[in-house]
Amino acid sequence: MTTSDAVTSTPPPRHWEADVLLRDGKTAHIRPIRPEDAGLLVEFYARVSEESKYYRFFSPMPHLSDRDVKRFTQVDYVTRVALVLTSGDNMIAVGRYDLVEEGKAEVAFLVEDGHQGRGIGQLLLEHLAQAGRERGIERFIAEVLPDNHAMIHTFKDAGYRVASQYDEGVMELEFSIDPTDTAIGVMAQREHRAESASIERFFRPRSVAVIGASRRQDTIGQALVRHLVTGDFTGRVYAVNPSADAVSGMPSYKTVGEIPGEVDVAIVAVPAEAVQDVVLDCAAKGVHGLVVISSGFAETGEEGRVRQRRLVGLSRSYGLRLIGPNALGVINTDPEVSLNASLSSVMPPRGRAGFFCQSGALGSAILEKVNNRGLGISTFVSAGNRADVSGNDLLQYWLEDDATEVVLLYLESIGNPRKFSRITRRVSRKKPIIAVRSGRSTQGVPMGHAVRKIAAPSQAVDAMFRQSGVIQVDTLEEMFDVAQLLAHQPLPRGRRVAVVGNSDALGLLAADAATSVGLVVNKQVALGADAGAEDFEDALDAAIDDPEVDAVAAIYIPPLNTSGEDVANVLAAVGEQSDKPIVSTFLGAEGVPELLRVPDVAGSSAGRGSVPSYPAVEAAVRALARVVEYAVWLRTPDKGAADEELVDRQAARRVVNELLMHHPEGHDLTMPEQRELLAAYGIELWETRAVTTRKQALDAGKELGWDVVLKATAPHLRHRPDLAHVWRNIDGPADMSDAWRSLNELITEPETAGFVVQKNAPPGVPVGISSMEDPLFGPVLSFGIGGPLTELLGDRSFRIPPLAEHDAQDMVREIKASPILFGYRGSEIVDVTEIERLVRRVAQIQNDLPQVRALDLPLVLAGANGAAVLGSAIRIEPVIDPRSDWFVRRLSTPPGDTLPD
Repeated sequence: MTTSDAVTSTPPPRHWEADVLLRDGKTAHIRPIRPEDAGLLVEFYARVSEESKYYRFFSPMPHLSDRDVKRFTQVDYVTRVALVLTSGDNMIAVGRYDLVEEGKAEVAFLVEDGHQGRGIGQLLLEHLAQAGRERGIERFIAEVLPDNHAMIHTFKDAGYRVASQYDEGVMELEFSIDPTDTAIGVMAQREHRAESASIERFFRPRSVAVIGASRRQDTIGQALVRHLVTGDFTGRVYAVNPSADAVSGMPSYKTVGEIPGEVDVAIVAVPAEAVQDVVLDCAAKGVHGLVVISSGFAETGEEGRVRQRRLVGLSRSYGLRLIGPNALGVINTDPEVSLNASLSSVMPPRGRAGFFCQSGALGSAILEKVNNRGLGISTFVSAGNRADVSGNDLLQYWLEDDATEVVLLYLESIGNPRKFSRITRRVSRKKPIIAVRSGRSTQGVPMGHAVRKIAAPSQAVDAMFRQSGVIQVDTLEEMFDVAQLLAHQPLPRGRRVAVVGNSDALGLLAADAATSVGLVVNKQVALGADAGAEDFEDALDAAIDDPEVDAVAAIYIPPLNTSGEDVANVLAAVGEQSDKPIVSTFLGAEGVPELLRVPDVAGSSAGRGSVPSYPAVEAAVRALARVVEYAVWLRTPDKGAADEELVDRQAARRVVNELLMHHPEGHDLTMPEQRELLAAYGIELWETRAVTTRKQALDAGKELGWDVVLKATAPHLRHRPDLAHVWRNIDGPADMSDAWRSLNELITEPETAGFVVQKNAPPGVPVGISSMEDPLFGPVLSFGIGGPLTELLGDRSFRIPPLAEHDAQDMVREIKASPILFGYRGSEIVDVTEIERLVRRVAQIQNDLPQVRALDLPLVLAGANGAAVLGSAIRIEPVIDPRSDWFVRRLSTPPGDTLPD
C-alpha cells in the first residue's frame, strides 16, 4: 500500500460529490475526503468496533495517530483517492484507493458498525471504481482476512470477475473495474431495490404526522387531517400545532419530537420559511420522509429556488426523502392502508393504475376525472416542484407493485432523461406506461422545476419514449382513453379489427378512423337499428372466434324508449370471457359505465374484462391503435447488436485518451485520427487529401491512382443545391487541371472552399449518420437521406443508444424518404444491411465514448453492394460528468444546487 504523505494538489471533480440512497431507502451524502475532516475521522474511528478495525488493518489499532490522520485525510485525488459517507453531521464510512502500479490500485473500506448491512460498501466501491476509471485505473486489488465474509461478498457481489489467492493467511482479490454489463446490471438492481423501498414507506406508513394541523376550517392543515380521518386511514394520525391542544378531536403536539410513538411520514403545511426547522425536528424524531404541501419555493423565483435547494440538501443530509414542495400529496387506495394524505377531497376508487403527476394544480382535477370515469387507481403522487422524489422513483416502486398494472405519468419536465430511459425500458416490458408530456414542442418547463435544458431536438425525446415502449399521448383525455382499455382488456395480437354495430353511419366513421391510425378493418358487421341483445351476442361471438380478428369495436346507439341494459349485459359477459380486447361506443358514455363493469375480487370498482366506452368512435379506435403499437413493441425482441464482438473498444479508448492528454480543451480530429478511431469500430473511411493548390491536387490524384473526384467540403457549399461543388471522373492531369480551373471560377472565394481529392466512389444514394453527446440527455443518434431537403423537411429518425437489434432497422425505414433505398420507381435497391451496420457502429461509438461530443458521417454513398463512407467530422472533449449515473448510484441534483457541507 502506498503510504506517502502527499497532500492535496489537484481539487477533486465536482461530480464526485453526490446524495445517495442506501439499501433501506434512507439517504446519505458521499464526497471526497478533505484535510479539514480530521476531527470527523477521529470521531468516526472512535465509534468503530475493535473487530471492524482489526478487519481493516489486520492488527489491533485502537487509535489513529496524528500521522495516520494526516495520511488518510490529505490525498492528491489522483494516485490516492478517499471518499467519505456522511449522515447529518457524522461520518459513517470511508473508502479509499491507493495506486500501487500503473493502472492498478489497492482499495479498502471501513463502515461504522451501526450502519453495516445498509449496502454502504457496494456504494463506496461503485463510486471509487468510477473515480478510478476517470484517473486511468483499470484494476483494483484488495487484501481481506478470510473470515471477513461481509467484505468478500461486497467485492464478489459487485458483478466484476474477481480472482482470488491466499498469501500468508490473507486473501488477495483482484478484478478489472471495467463497467461490464453484469456489473451495471447488479448496480441497477440495487438502485431499484433502494428506490422502491424509499417510496414504499410513503405509501404504507404506520403513522402520519400533519405538521401545521389547524382547528380553523378552510385551512390546508385542517383539510389534511380531515382527509386522512374520513379516508379511513388504518394507521395513526398525529396533529402537530404549537398553538393548539387539540385538532379535530385529537390531541395536538407542539413538535414532532413530542409525539409518543414512531412517525413514518410527516405532511408539512407550514409557511415556507418554517419548513427548515420542521426538517430538523423530523430528522431528530427518525421520520422516514416528508410530503411538503407548503408553497413559496422554486415556483416563486430566485429566492424560492435558494430556499428549495436548502430544503433538499438538509433533508437528504439527515436521511429523509422529500415529496414536493408545492405538492398535492399522496394517496393509496389499498383498503389495508386507505391513505389520503393529500389536499384532494376525492378518495378515488380502487383500481389498477398508478398515477404520477407533477402539477399540484392539475392533481385534483385529474382525481375527479378518474373518479367520474370509473377508472380507479392503486396509488397516486402529486410531486409539485419534484425537488427530490420524481417519476423515476415511482417507476421503480410500481415495477414490483402487484396492485399496479398500468402506469400513468403527467410530466412537466424530465430531470434525468438518461435514467428515465433506462428505467422505462425495463418497466415497459412488464407494465404499460402511458405518458403526457407538456412543453413537448417548446421543451419548456414550469418555473418551479430546476432542470437543465436538453440540447437534443424534441424528436429525439419522442424517439426515446417510443424506444422505451412508453405510450406517449397528446392530452390527459387520451391518457384516460388508453388507460381504461389497458386496465380492463387484454392486449391485442395484431392490427386487425372487426367493427360491430347498429349504426351504419358510426360504423363507417369507425372504419375510416381505424384506417387512418394504422389499423386494418377486415370485418364490418352492420346489425341494423333494431338489433337486440341476441343479435349483438351472435355477432360479437363470431368476431371474437374469427382467427382473422385481433380486436373488436362495438357500437350501440339504442332505439327510442330502450335502455340498452340487455345489450350491456351481453357486452359485459362477452368482454369478461374474451381473450381479445373490446372497445365500445355504448350510449355515448365515457369511461367504464356501471352496466359494462365486471366485478373484481381484488376490490377494484371495475375488474378485468370490463368493457370501456368512448363518447366518439374516433376516440375508441385511437386508443386501440395506441395499445396495438405497445403490443407490437412488447413482442419485438430486445436484443443487442449481434456483431459487437468485432469492435475494439480498448483501441478506441486509447485513441481518445491520448488525444485528450495533448488537447485537454478538446480537439477536432484530423483525417488520420478519424480513420484510426472509426477503424476500431469496423468503419472504413475513404482516404481524403486536402488540397489548396492545383499542384497539390495533381499530386493527390496521381498518388491515389486517378479515377478521383475534386470537391469542395465547406458546409456553405455542400448544402447549396444550386452550386456544383463536385467534379467527378478525373482520370489524369488534364482532367484535374480542367476541374481545378472550373471549380475555382464557379465558387466565390475558392480559398474557403475546403477542396479535397478522393477516389471516385460507386454510384449510390447519399445518406447521413450523426451522433452527439447531450450534457443532460446523453448519447443521441440520427439518420437521414443526404441533402438540404432532408434538413428543410426535418426528415430524420432518432434513437438513444444503446440500440437493440431492431432499432437500426426501424431508423432506416421510418424516414419519409426511405422508399429511395428500396427501389423507388424502379431504382436499384441499396445494401440496407450495410447501412444498418454503420448505424449500429456509430451508436456504439457514441455509447462507449462519452468524450465524443459530436460525430458526423455527412456523406455515405449506399449502393447495391455496400456503402462508402466518404466524409466524417469528429469532435472530442473532456467529460465533466461522464454519465456517472450510468455507472454509479446517485440521486439527481438540479443545476445550481449546493450540496450540504
